[in-house]
This record gives sequence, C-alpha cells and structure tokens, in this order.
Amino acid sequence: MQSLTPGEIVQQLDRYIIGQAPAKRAVAVAIRNRWRRRQLVPDLAREVTPKNIIMIGPTGVGKTEIARRLAHLTGAPFIKVEASKFTEVGYHGRDVESMIRDLLDQAISMVRSEQAKLVNEKAQVAAEDRLLDLLLPPAPTRSQAYAETPRSSPSAGSYVETEDSHERRAQTRDRLREQLRAAKLDNREVEITITDKPLTSMMFGGMGMDQMNPEMSEMLERMMPEQHRRRRVTVGEARRILTEQETEKLLDKEKITTQAIERTEQSGILFLDEIDKIASPSGDGGGRGPDVSRQGVQRDLLPIVEGSAVNTRYGVVHTDHILFIAAGAFHSAAVSDLMPELQGRFPIRVELAPLTRDDFVRILTEPGNALTTQQRELLAVEGIEVTFEPHAVDAIADYAAKANATLENIGARRLMTIMEKLFEQINFDAPDRAARGETKVNISADFVKEQVGPIVADEDLSRFVL
Repeated sequence: MQSLTPGEIVQQLDRYIIGQAPAKRAVAVAIRNRWRRRQLVPDLAREVTPKNIIMIGPTGVGKTEIARRLAHLTGAPFIKVEASKFTEVGYHGRDVESMIRDLLDQAISMVRSEQAKLVNEKAQVAAEDRLLDLLLPPAPTRSQAYAETPRSSPSAGSYVETEDSHERRAQTRDRLREQLRAAKLDNREVEITITDKPLTSMMFGGMGMDQMNPEMSEMLERMMPEQHRRRRVTVGEARRILTEQETEKLLDKEKITTQAIERTEQSGILFLDEIDKIASPSGDGGGRGPDVSRQGVQRDLLPIVEGSAVNTRYGVVHTDHILFIAAGAFHSAAVSDLMPELQGRFPIRVELAPLTRDDFVRILTEPGNALTTQQRELLAVEGIEVTFEPHAVDAIADYAAKANATLENIGARRLMTIMEKLFEQINFDAPDRAARGETKVNISADFVKEQVGPIVADEDLSRFVL
C-alpha cells in the first residue's frame, strides 16, 4: 500500500475494468488516505476517519469488481455482503454485526496462510520424518525391549542395539527418504490418525456460529471433544495431511489472531451491496409494512459504520477505520431516501455510467481476463485454436448493447450470456473435433449473426435465452 500512488492504483484497475474513471479515482484516494493516516501521530490518526463511498449505477457496470480488485491489489481483508439479507434485530435473519465477524474470519484466513508459508519448509521436514516412522518404525528402546522380552529369557534386560544394526537402519531410512522425495512411494498405503472437530452448528439445527453469542460459541467449541480416527491412505495423501498437521503445530495462533484483528481494523474493506433495497422511497408507505424493517436495518448499520466495538470469538474488533463501500442501482429510491445520519457516513458519492457498445468492444479485447481470452484458453486445453475476427467482436458488442436496450440492462453480464450461447455447440463438440483433427475454429461476424441474431431479434425468445 505504501508504494502505490492514486495514479498507480487507477492504472492497475484499468487492466481489468473498462471506464468508470470517477469511481476508480475515488477508491484510489481512499486507499492512499489510509496510508497517509497511519503516518500521523497516534492522537491525530485516531481522529481521521475513512471517507466511505457510495457507488450509484446499474448492475453489471463494475461496482463490485472495482472493490474486489482494490482489495486484492492492496492485500486487504475484503468481503461482499448484501444489505437486503439483514433484518432489524428481533426479526428472523442475520444481524449486521455478523458481517464484521465474517471480515475478521477472512483476515484470519489470510494471515494464517501467510504464516503457513513461513513454516512450510519445517512442516514438510517434520511430516517427512513422521512418514518415515510409519514406513520404517524406529528400533525399540532398551526399556521397550526389556518389557517385551520374557523374564525367563537369559537375555532379559540386556538388550542393546548393535552399532551395525543401527547403521543399517540409518542407511535404509536414508534410501526411503530419497524414494519419498522422488515420489516413488506415493502409491503405497499407510495408516495415519486424523483429527476431526465436530460442527457445533449441527447441534442447533444448522444455526451458523456467527448467529450465536461469541462467548457461547467459544464455550461450545471447548466442550465438544475432538474425534480421532485411523484411516488408510496413500503416502502422497498422507504427506499432505501430515504437513497440514505439522503446520498447525508450528503456527502461533495468538499471533495470528492479533495480526488479523489489527489488519481488519486498519485495512479491512467491506462492500455493502444493494443498499438501495433498505432505503425507503419518499412517500412510500409512511413508515408502514416493509419500511419498518428497512429503517431498522439502517439504524443497526449506523453504529457499525460510525465506529463501534463488535464482540467476536477471537476478541473485540473496532470498526472506526474499516472502509465501507456501499453500492446500489437506486432505480426506485435515491441516496437521499436513506436516513440522514447514514448518508452522512458516506460522504463520497460516485455515479457509474451505463456501459455502451464501445465499452463492450473494449471489455471483449483489452483486459487481461477478457472473455475472448478466457474462451480461447479454455478450448486450447482441448487442442483447439480459436481466432476472433475484429468484425465478430463488433457483432457481439452490438448484440449485447441491443439486448440490454430492449431487455433488462444487466451491463457486462450480457456479454457472458451471449458468449456462452455463441460457443454452446463448439464447447460441446470440442473433444470430438480434436479427435477428428479439426483443431481450428474461426469466429466471424457471419457466425455470430447465425448463432445469436435470431434470438436477439425475437424479443420473447431472448427474454428466456439471453
């Protein structure tokens, strides 16, 4: 984060997202301000709150993708939640604090993965030693041999492993180690102990742990004993399982929790989608019916966005400096229909423009993960080479723009639907084509017209197909 300027953040986002420059600039400045705040003296830094953002625009124009790519770029914990799945406290549904617990779970997963990489080499060596013990059990100690030898035996109590036998065992172990590292023993079977942790949610009819009181869920986890079972697996599978077990032993769980909470509080990004669904349109119902629950969700969201302490089973998380990015189409409601206090916690508002036909052409060709590139690489796995003529790309964009204009406007997602229809038969026949030696497929404008044109022309049919 320290080395990324706002301009560089926008450049990185441009690699995957076409257009929407105002939204990219807004999130880039928000991320840079986070770094700036952390350079201030602690007393002042505590007073600088993040400038939360509301993105306004139709579906499929890049709102979620901007937030997701931003989090990936900065290595920040990120989750996306739909505001419409929360209900006011007291009603059936998830409480708003569960999204902070989900964000912390994501941060713990990230930090744990980072720490696991640091101890991976040690874990592999330890797992290798355990595998060798299974393949070549160690020689009995003096006390073990004495206990296993009959008392009447003249050699009882005098067992000592000779130097020659010790050396032979060491040589055998070294040979096994070489074979193990060369994967020559991967198909041999061994018996290992696997530890299972029972799911406490099964005791409560599938209730999620995030819906329980954090102290209650922690107590239940401690009460439920771990279950151990023996299982025969291949050496290759045993290596993976034992490496995971050894990694778990080497990890400092307290350190992971501390770092994850700090990362959640200082770097977390929470994308709150469909926020327009909890807005109450002016003059709609006068506070009756669903408006009661909508207002209740807004009231519950307000302290989280303002900054509060949320109890989790890992500790308390303060939400004061989490960056909230809200988004919504706002077709039947406006941002001004949200509670004034909640509006005030989202001082930056950016409007994302609907995608045009020219935008679709760029989406199909420019990004590193363009749909044409994805389809080309997928069929290359089957040994089929796909080429797109420039006019074919234009035709796909034309049909997508026309479908969005006549049907529901779903933005760039329409391109995915049309591409799937375009390649439906080719994808199905790909293995047979490759077997017959038909390894080249050329997508022309005429082919696009033949496959997609009749569907787009028939409005009733296109509603079901596209």
